[in-house]
Amino acid sequence: MDWNKYEAVIGLEVHSQMLTETKTFCGCSTKFGNPPNSNVCPVCLGMPGVLPVLNRRLVEFAIKMGLATNCRITPYSIFARKNYFYPDLPKGYQISQFEEPICVDGYVEIEKKDGTQKKIGLVRIHMEEDAGKSIHDQGKETLVDLNRCGVPLLEIVSKPDIRSGEEAYLYLQQIRQIVTYLGICDGNMEEGSLRCDANVSIRLRGETRLGTKTEIKNMNSFRNVERALDVEIDRQYLLIESGDRVKQETLLYDADTNEVRPMRSKEEANDYRYFPDPDLVPVVIDDAWIEKVRASQPELPMERRNRYMREFSLPKYDSEILTAEKEVADYYEEIVSGLKLKTEAAYKQASNYVMTDVLRVVNEKSVKIGEFTIRPSQLSRMIDLINEGTISTKLAKEVFDEMLRSGESPDSIVEKKGLRQLSDESEIGKVVEEVLQANPDEVGKYIGGKEKLFGFFVGEIMKKTRGKANPKMLNDLLRQKLDRLKN
Repeated sequence: MDWNKYEAVIGLEVHSQMLTETKTFCGCSTKFGNPPNSNVCPVCLGMPGVLPVLNRRLVEFAIKMGLATNCRITPYSIFARKNYFYPDLPKGYQISQFEEPICVDGYVEIEKKDGTQKKIGLVRIHMEEDAGKSIHDQGKETLVDLNRCGVPLLEIVSKPDIRSGEEAYLYLQQIRQIVTYLGICDGNMEEGSLRCDANVSIRLRGETRLGTKTEIKNMNSFRNVERALDVEIDRQYLLIESGDRVKQETLLYDADTNEVRPMRSKEEANDYRYFPDPDLVPVVIDDAWIEKVRASQPELPMERRNRYMREFSLPKYDSEILTAEKEVADYYEEIVSGLKLKTEAAYKQASNYVMTDVLRVVNEKSVKIGEFTIRPSQLSRMIDLINEGTISTKLAKEVFDEMLRSGESPDSIVEKKGLRQLSDESEIGKVVEEVLQANPDEVGKYIGGKEKLFGFFVGEIMKKTRGKANPKMLNDLLRQKLDRLKN
């Protein structure tokens, strides 16, 4: 079968839960993990006669996201009622935006594995309130927790520009990085802070008409989105090739079996009977408000990555790892700002320590970098001690481990443990002479051409100096002595 005769057409709808303290239209807390049905009031419970009041912070967050994704911020937008009936929606409708959203016509840029860049267009970003949560694993009963009901969301709707599971994964990575850098969402898919639905269809390459689409739900990680899309693309391909047709329906993805299965027939916009919410006035945004928000925008991840490559001369790989999470990038920059000797080599040393030692410990202990016990200033000082010749990189590992254990400063650890590097040329020369005299057979073999024994001599000298000999000085003196013996 010719798999290349078709192409996938994918659009993603990402729901991003906003980090506001209160809900969209009332003063209830948005704190995650509180007892069920404790973050509720008559407004979010949909009691008769109550009136919603819009959270201004949500509007500002929407503007921030719109600016970060190259959208046009509309000066006039309205809220609508999206009507559907479900146990976790007490009003019988959701307040959302549809025909006149707050942000339109943006794009997000991704970079694929082959280095090519692609723009994924955005149809709109709109504000809405979240529904509650139905809990179906309680025997024959379904329980409802309405704590999440009314929590502010931004829905980010892409154009059908995505062509593979890989592109979807990269796009979602960019969305998550942007919302976390802006500080408007924590990006936690496990807690439901970032949720994704995917619309997917396939068509013959060169065709302009869209095929029949399905919607995939129940995806709780970026990798699961990629896997689910690949499975559904294959399923649709096999259906069409066998002479069958694709049904327009909503599917659930089962990560354990790597399968999709039908959930219900797919709804269309007219099924929701959208109409303007009569209890809410239009949202009017002037240029001054937009410019005020723009002035507070942070440096975004792709901009920061490019700056690291330009300003610190870091490789692209390092820059991508360091800027993937804002907190990690902040930690790295604090180290760099604290360095006495600001050189490209020192910037790379800082990068290596963050990517290997720091992130290793963070991952092993399952903590955030803000909880990591070694402060950036301590790592700055340790790197300075290396570059000043006070300690070697090998001894620095011992300093790092002790800082992690005790929290003491690098200087006090070096003094307390006697880790100061031996950089006296005459002292190192004496040890070199002693090692060579103690190993005449190995010296003879080296002179005879077995130059791999150089590493043996280095190891023996390091043993005698308890690892304190300045490595460069040691290598230079040893090389000079052996060359003289050769000649």
